[in-house]
Amino acid sequence: MNMYNPAPEAGEPIGFEPRPSMADAEEAARTLLRWVGHGPAEFSDPALAAVLARAAEASYPTFSRSYPADFAVEPAYLDTLPDLQNGPESLIKGAKTGIQHVGISNFRLPIRFRTKAGGEVQLETSVTGSVSLEADKKGINMSRIMRSFYRHSETQFSFEVAEAVLDSYLHDLDSYDARIMLRFSYPMKKRSLRSGLEGYQYYNIALEMVKTAATRQKIIHIDYVYSSTCPCSLELSEHARRTRGQIATPHSQRSVARVSAEVIGEDVLWFEDLVGLCNAAIPTETQVLVKREDEQAFAELNGANPIFVEDAVRLLCESLKGDGRIGDFRVVASHQESLHSHDAVSILTMGETFRQNSFDPRLFDTLFHVG
Repeated sequence: MNMYNPAPEAGEPIGFEPRPSMADAEEAARTLLRWVGHGPAEFSDPALAAVLARAAEASYPTFSRSYPADFAVEPAYLDTLPDLQNGPESLIKGAKTGIQHVGISNFRLPIRFRTKAGGEVQLETSVTGSVSLEADKKGINMSRIMRSFYRHSETQFSFEVAEAVLDSYLHDLDSYDARIMLRFSYPMKKRSLRSGLEGYQYYNIALEMVKTAATRQKIIHIDYVYSSTCPCSLELSEHARRTRGQIATPHSQRSVARVSAEVIGEDVLWFEDLVGLCNAAIPTETQVLVKREDEQAFAELNGANPIFVEDAVRLLCESLKGDGRIGDFRVVASHQESLHSHDAVSILTMGETFRQNSFDPRLFDTLFHVG
């Protein structure tokens, strides 16, 4: 570029080129912006700041504001997408240590379950799936757990299907152990005590499968809801009637026992069978449909089976120990007292699977039943 002008126009400095155009100035400003890495606010000259502002606006890319419904994803494009969860070890935040469980919770879909009578029932099911994560891995692809489950979701559920799902996402996520839990409300038709009426009782059930390189465990969790009449209150009420002719009623309350049973052997432990074991131990299960004769019968049944919370877990233990399809088990019971403003609770475990020195501080808060 010539630095001197042999015939300058009037008013221009002698020896320099003419004043640049606005386009030339903005192009120079864009170059300056790229060089200094700052915006116009860094400059005190108002004229220069205005030029730099226009240059910055002109250099900012224009984005589309409409959704590209016809955009097709090609394999080459997929290869360009960032994947931070499967990134290098250098991206790990915090302690570089293994994680026992990482995954998804409350992923819901309809699942078909077999009934003992030979039919099936489709139920909305909440799925929790997790895998272990080694210390040198950043994270997992959560969607692979769901995709693994969807590959088997049309199959009638069994523990064998759960094992296939676990195998799928152990392979997909390159993990060394995995766990899956399915929670649902299972309906069973129950007959009233004397009138013959029938109605559906719903049981909160969870199926759990844990798979490691060395072990395979299948566990059924079930909440059994029953009425518990206090033996002490019953005797005191009868004493008032007998000695003073004073009518009195013993206190009883809706109670919940959460039974967790490891399934062993080849024979099927049906949901109906586990409910039957609970009912054999504590026959005062809450009723669905009642007429007057049923309500009287229920009062008589409670009077014949008064239990403290300690009795409840021991009776259930005795019933579960007698079934060869059950290995380790745990019984957690809560009697939600009508006498007190607090509950009576108890935990009994059998075997190593459920033995623990500490338990969830809110465990007993979950042992309630909403009618």
